[in-house]
Amino acid sequence: MSSRLNADAGIELPTGGSQPARSVNGFVEAGGLLLNFLDYGTAGRPPMLCVHGGAIHAHWFDFVAPGFTADYHVRALDQRGHGDSAWAEPPDYSYARYAADLAEVVEKFDLRDLVLIGHSMGGMTSLIYAATHPGRVAKLVMVDSTMHMTEERIAPMREVGNREGKSYSAQDEIVARYRLRPPGSTAPPAVIRHVAQHAVKKYDDGGWRHKFDRRIYALRESVNGFPHWNHITIPALVVKGELSPRISPEIFAEIKARCPQAEFAEVSNADHHVVLDNPDGFVAAVQAFLARHP
Repeated sequence: MSSRLNADAGIELPTGGSQPARSVNGFVEAGGLLLNFLDYGTAGRPPMLCVHGGAIHAHWFDFVAPGFTADYHVRALDQRGHGDSAWAEPPDYSYARYAADLAEVVEKFDLRDLVLIGHSMGGMTSLIYAATHPGRVAKLVMVDSTMHMTEERIAPMREVGNREGKSYSAQDEIVARYRLRPPGSTAPPAVIRHVAQHAVKKYDDGGWRHKFDRRIYALRESVNGFPHWNHITIPALVVKGELSPRISPEIFAEIKARCPQAEFAEVSNADHHVVLDNPDGFVAAVQAFLARHP
């Protein structure tokens, strides 16, 4: 594993309010690919691993990591085909493969009694990993994930994935055009600009495009996460953004029926992009859960 300091050199940071954490950037091999990770510290503390959503990257946790580093050694992983991690050739972006990558990363870092936090698609990855690889995860936090991704829901994603991404001549141009998917966010523009600057890169042809492999959308699979809750026996927290429709009372009731110890928290003034929309509210909800399960 290699690492380097990530001090956001040359990147305009938000001013006022929450500030993004600094991190050490490194690589770990899993599934035959080099996966990028961010290490926020603090070494020697119990481990916490954060897993981002689809078509984004690990820096989405920059604004919540500082809320946990006093008590945990916090890392965030770029999943394959995302952020600064390698793309799969041939493309292999199934949930089973994401979960297998996670299992290799956990083993290589020798993470035990792990707090595992997954947002959106990363929440499904984390749920599947915790259900199929018991023994390493001590507490699971799933953040505003869709529990049953139907074919009808996936069809527009596949359409996007099969279109060629637009290329821009300069970083500022693509960052200015950056939009969250799905739309809807209460995050201030400076926070969105911060994650946008980490979401793009200059390719060999001189054009600026998004870092993620568009085939992750083109090959997106339909998955039903509910059965995996039958195999979760550890403390688990389901986090919902107040303005997000993804986790209805009926959906949480189904989770609770399968996993009686599951708990629920709603973060105010937040849509689907909870960790950007209200970082302090997210940290408070997770800290309260962790305090109940020392």
